[in-house]
Amino acid sequence: MRKKWIPLLFLGFLAFVAVGGLVVRELWNWLLPPLLGARTVTFWQALGILALCRILFGGFGVRGGHGGGKRGGRMTHEERERLRHGMPSQGGGTSAPTVI
Repeated sequence: MRKKWIPLLFLGFLAFVAVGGLVVRELWNWLLPPLLGARTVTFWQALGILALCRILFGGFGVRGGHGGGKRGGRMTHEERERLRHGMPSQGGGTSAPTVI
């Protein structure tokens, strides 16, 4: 990456954060006080809420796909067959499902 792009990327990031804070503040102040009687929030509190949501729920990341593991949450053909037939994933042999 060229050095001249670094300041532009930094300014773009700051603009993204500022717009995100404004959107959270406006939505919070528009929806929650009338609906739930919550207090209104400032811009800085809205940024805190945005950061808290990022920590708790993730998001805004650049990782592709959902699910974990090496295959990005995709099952192999063998795993699908095991699931379809109710076989345990480990330990040989078959077992009947327990009915309560």
